[in-house]
Amino acid sequence: MPMERRPVRPETFVSLDDIDRSIVAALLADARVRTSELARRVALSAPAVAERLRRLEDGGVISYRTEVTPAALGYPICALVRISPHSLGLPHIPEIARSTPEVTECYRVTGEDCYVLKLHLRSMDDLEGILDRFTEHGRTTTSIIHSVPVPRRPLPLSQDGTPTDAISGPE
Repeated sequence: MPMERRPVRPETFVSLDDIDRSIVAALLADARVRTSELARRVALSAPAVAERLRRLEDGGVISYRTEVTPAALGYPICALVRISPHSLGLPHIPEIARSTPEVTECYRVTGEDCYVLKLHLRSMDDLEGILDRFTEHGRTTTSIIHSVPVPRRPLPLSQDGTPTDAISGPE
């Protein structure tokens, strides 16, 4: 049985200067911005910006991914499932989550429950079969997501908590 994988994080905090923060802010605003345009915005050469991007990537500060709206793929229902496994069921939950395509995220958490899953469903009828995979290993509690009043957003980039849209590069 594979061990639970924990996220690999850099051992030390990567210190960002004002230019790095400006680069990250620009990428958060438009992840498809060209290196030459990014260089113009931060008043550096394109090779210098490319080197900073490489350093930010290697340091784990930034990464890239494509997000697809689940409803566009036929999964209009999103749910959060909390799982409180029996003692013998604990190691099985991540394994089942990995093998269930509708599960897009699985978190090991503290508190009354041990795991929180995010899953996407084509219909409510699909929920029962998915939950049945987990219930033999513990108790599940399901919440259907009705709306997202605070969608995923970036953290402030500055040391003092200044919002990302307030950060600008050198003039």
